[in-house]
Amino acid sequence: MVRRIRKPLWSRSFQRTLGVLTRSALRSGTRSLATAAARALKAAAQASPARPRQLPAAAGNWLTGAAIGPAGARRYRLFKPPGARQSTPLPLLVMLHGCDQDAAAVARSTRLQTLAARAGFMLLFPEQDRLANAQGCWNWFETRSGRAFTEAASLIAAIDQACALHGADSARVAIAGMSAGASMAAFTALHYPDRFKAVAMHSGIAPGTAHSTATALSAMRGRRTPDPLAPTGGLPPLLVIQGTADPLVRASNGLAAAQLWADAAGALPSAPRTVQRGARRAMMLTDFKQRGRLTATLCEVAGLGHAWSGGAASQPWADASGPDASRLIWAFAARQFRR
Repeated sequence: MVRRIRKPLWSRSFQRTLGVLTRSALRSGTRSLATAAARALKAAAQASPARPRQLPAAAGNWLTGAAIGPAGARRYRLFKPPGARQSTPLPLLVMLHGCDQDAAAVARSTRLQTLAARAGFMLLFPEQDRLANAQGCWNWFETRSGRAFTEAASLIAAIDQACALHGADSARVAIAGMSAGASMAAFTALHYPDRFKAVAMHSGIAPGTAHSTATALSAMRGRRTPDPLAPTGGLPPLLVIQGTADPLVRASNGLAAAQLWADAAGALPSAPRTVQRGARRAMMLTDFKQRGRLTATLCEVAGLGHAWSGGAASQPWADASGPDASRLIWAFAARQFRR
């Protein structure tokens, strides 16, 4: 049975109202939204037992904020490249961390801020609250309880703030994630497709594959397939990066995610091609296209485990010997922005 989960009516209404308030605050020149976010950040910091890790140094500026959404307050870290001006909107890449990570950890692992400083785009690192998930995982699988929908709506609230208050370009937004963050990125893009020009999953699971903690564990082992989507041509192009030796998220999940996107658009796979740069791990690339239009790209990295490909060697959940996933994701997003 083909099925596409719709967001609850109250969630859609809340998001519309929050968007109106954000735009209204900006037009009137008030800082009411920023003030509310600051208060929420203070409350979240007092409630959370986890101490934030130090952000890595980079050319540019780090800002801290909090978004208020249906899931409550969620802190975020925003990176602005050198010379960024409010009057010149910049592209925005949203990056969602994995379990047992926060913004600082995923920034150190991916080094995206170094790339953003050179390429001239902004980075938004939302952080999961430990009170919402003890391991710091995004609850992408909690569709029965509705928690997945509320967290996705809260991520949209953070994006709205980055655009309205900090100069990000709402017409050039991409979302990516690692592990549970990858699953949440795809889930959010599926339910807010008009908000994103591209989505990237690194070592994640397709939306609709699990609906509870138990089924999420089964999905990680490759024992479940995602619910089919209703035919649509409105999803943002998807990049899937998956290690063939991943012991936590079976490699079959990568193909399942790309195939889900492709089937919804009626796209067909091209002949796989193998690419290897220097001594780095080889990757096999498969494009899925519909009438010449790219729907999804699957990048399978030979021998890569559950780690950010090309990440910092000194960081956990990173493999420096793989192709640079940060560059791959930004290049993929930039191509969609130019379109």
